[in-house]
Amino acid sequence: MAGTTVADGGLVEQAFSAAAERFGVKLGSGEHERQLAYVRATMGESKISVFRHLFGEEEKAQYANTAFEEAYGALVDGGRIAPVPGAREAVERLTAEGRTVVLTTGFARTTQDAILTALGWQDLVPLTLCPADAGGRGRPYPDMVLAAFLRTRAVDDVRRTVVAGDTSYDMLSGARSGAGLVAGVLTGAHDRGRLERSGATHVLGSVAELPDLIARAEA
Repeated sequence: MAGTTVADGGLVEQAFSAAAERFGVKLGSGEHERQLAYVRATMGESKISVFRHLFGEEEKAQYANTAFEEAYGALVDGGRIAPVPGAREAVERLTAEGRTVVLTTGFARTTQDAILTALGWQDLVPLTLCPADAGGRGRPYPDMVLAAFLRTRAVDDVRRTVVAGDTSYDMLSGARSGAGLVAGVLTGAHDRGRLERSGATHVLGSVAELPDLIARAEA
C-alpha cells in the first residue's frame, strides 16, 4: 500500500525515528543513521521483522513495533497520507473489468485499517491482508500473495495472479509466489534497477498504468 497505492511522504521514516527515540537513539546520531539505512533498505518487509533485526530481543522488538505503529497511526490520523494519483481509479477499473483486487501491507492490521479509514477505502476491495492474516510471515515471503490466491479463488492458476509494488521485497514476494506478472512502480522506495534485480517483469511509472499492462498481456 504505502508507496504503491498510498503516498505517505516518508511517514515510515518519521514513525521509525519516533520509535527509536523511545530506546534512547538520538536523532542524527550514527546509530540512528545506521538503523534508518536498514529501514530504507528493507522497505516492504514486515515491520516486526525489521525491529527484530534491529533490536534483537523479542520484547524490545515488540515494544519498538508498537511504538512505530502508534507513531504512524497518529501521522495518518493527522491527514498526512493521500492516494497515489490514479490509484483508486486503477482499482475501480480493474474491478469493473471483473478482476479481483487485494491490498496487502507490511504494517499491522491496526495501521492498515487506519490507512483505509483515512482514505475512505474501507469498501474499495473485497480483501485486505497484513502479515498476521497470512500466518505471520510478511514479505519477501510469498505468503500474502498466496493467501490472496487461496482466499479469493479468483483465478485457477497462480500464474494468472499479478503483483504490483514499489519495493524489492514486493518483487521477491511476487516472483516467489509464481505470479505471472510482477510489476514494480516508481512512486515509492526503490528504483528501476533494484526492482528489476529483485524479479520485476515490468516497471511502471505508477500503479495507474497497471490496468493497461494487464490488458496488453492478455491481448
